[in-house]
Amino acid sequence: MITRRTALGLLASTLLPAAARGGAVEPAFLAPLLKAAQLPAMKDRLPKTPRVIDLAAGGQKPGRYGGSVRMLIGGQRDIRHMTIFGYTRLVGYDTDLELHADVAESFEQVDDRIYTFRLREGHRWSDGHYLTSEDFRYYWEDVLLNKELKRGGLPVELLSQGKPPHFEVIDKYTVRYSWETPKPEFLPRLAGPQPLVLMLPAHYMKQFHAKYQDNIRLSALVRQERVEDWTDLHTKMSRTYRPENPDLPTLDPWRNTISPPAAQFVFERNPYYHRVDENGLQLPYIDRFVLNVSSPDIIPAKTGAGEVDLQFVGLDFIDFTFLKDAEKRYPMKVDLWKKTQGSRLAILPNLNCRDTVWRTLFQDVRMRRALSIAIDRREINMAAFFGLGTPSADTVLPESPLYKADYAEAWAKHDPDRANALLDEIGLVERDSDGIRLLPDGRSAKIIIETTGESNLETDVLELVTDHWRKIGIALFIRTSQRDVFRSRAISGEVTMSLWFGLDNGVPTSDMSPKPLAPTAEDQLQWPIWGAHYLSGGSTGEAPTLPEVKRLVALLDEWQISATRQERRAIWGEMLAIHADQVYSIGIVNGTLQPVVRSARLENVPDKGLFGFDPTCYLGVYKPDTFWYVEEA
Repeated sequence: MITRRTALGLLASTLLPAAARGGAVEPAFLAPLLKAAQLPAMKDRLPKTPRVIDLAAGGQKPGRYGGSVRMLIGGQRDIRHMTIFGYTRLVGYDTDLELHADVAESFEQVDDRIYTFRLREGHRWSDGHYLTSEDFRYYWEDVLLNKELKRGGLPVELLSQGKPPHFEVIDKYTVRYSWETPKPEFLPRLAGPQPLVLMLPAHYMKQFHAKYQDNIRLSALVRQERVEDWTDLHTKMSRTYRPENPDLPTLDPWRNTISPPAAQFVFERNPYYHRVDENGLQLPYIDRFVLNVSSPDIIPAKTGAGEVDLQFVGLDFIDFTFLKDAEKRYPMKVDLWKKTQGSRLAILPNLNCRDTVWRTLFQDVRMRRALSIAIDRREINMAAFFGLGTPSADTVLPESPLYKADYAEAWAKHDPDRANALLDEIGLVERDSDGIRLLPDGRSAKIIIETTGESNLETDVLELVTDHWRKIGIALFIRTSQRDVFRSRAISGEVTMSLWFGLDNGVPTSDMSPKPLAPTAEDQLQWPIWGAHYLSGGSTGEAPTLPEVKRLVALLDEWQISATRQERRAIWGEMLAIHADQVYSIGIVNGTLQPVVRSARLENVPDKGLFGFDPTCYLGVYKPDTFWYVEEA
């Protein structure tokens, strides 16, 4: 039976408010450009049907224009945060994690196979050129299907059962993607923190493409940008996730104006942004974001010294007391948002490690269960999180419709006696003079757990775990290394065990992909070789050997061609149950809190929220384009 579901942009059918139809209040920031006739009036800058954000209906306050927001970032790469929490998507989530059209005026899906997007007539890129179906055609035909630009073919995110979609330009404002089999993860991938790219500003990018640019000019551009050839040039100039090219037109609320390398990046308002409030004021309210590069170690200190107006990058719960005290000295407010990770920290035994003895032990579920129940999560919660977190396995949170208490409680209750019995059952019965169990090859059971050491919290938690495991005859030693080195060693199998985060998305719905529950990527530190095998289509790595892991992969394959929400929910349930029972990731505490610091004058920043990379895009689903400054007293 064919089902049809249509989602329109939030209040997109609302008539454009009178203020935006004519005589609108313009941002003072744009006054020089308007006066010099370098920018059209608001009524000509907005789409025919902008997205209307009714703030009052959501319990917030319509705002006013103006102001700059200072933020600190830990490195130049962190300018990507503006893309993440600026949260402009073809289709995006609201705060209830329901999908709505955003850049698209509307979208329609049939049987989770056929997706049709209707663009907003008159919507423009930040340089004033119109957004049309040509931007989608260019990316599909001239980028994705170009064998020089995409030597590996289409990204796997665009395949269903290994087959690509049929792309159609219906008219100037309508495009369609059709697959032979269902593609349920398509819309969630468009709404995610690192969204699937479907379009590029064709009018700008054609100058870097061999099909449209003459060889002499293209060669000059290659030399100017110091790259190897035109394909590298095109890639460099088209990066959207990390917006390093100030000339690349964007649809985001703010656009970068400074090329790296730089100690400061300035993002200025996009005069053609497609959203307005209920009074017709074009969003964003804030004129400018100023991102200052700082050493990550001193971001909390600088934040507590009043050097920011909005800060979450580089902060952790361990900084809360210090930041809260700073409220007494500076006009700032410190809120605590709930992290969406399945576990704030998770211990990941590497089931693919090179050490054959440890690999065999870690692939025995009794070993993983013993290590898990030996941990006193309540003690860690009280000592490291002041009792404000929730002792739990690494699983979904109560805010997810997929949550079950059984998942959170599975092999998470402190029971050292049972842990000892499990290890005895495995055959680790002999001990050395220090009481440490002996491995089958005669070595003492000494585990080196590796971490990036980016937070004192990691060290504090591991010191407690070290004590807990010592009581069951397992010695734990900590090794820290730089993130890139650490991940590279883990992927190569040199790391026996690592400390990382739990599930990135602890608040999924059944319509979001369960890929993180199965070995699907080489950076999944508990099974990197199996993940590489899946990611490469079998050309690298090794296929999983454990029956339960094979089942996870099979279930994921079923989910990827599922046609109903009921099917997807059942698949999620079985995968979560396997994950909980088999303890591939040893969760410790979830529901922990993230400090979000803001100027006391900054309005519409929620006091509480769900904080995470995926799916909330940090502050993204709470629409930072609607944040605004109250006037000084």
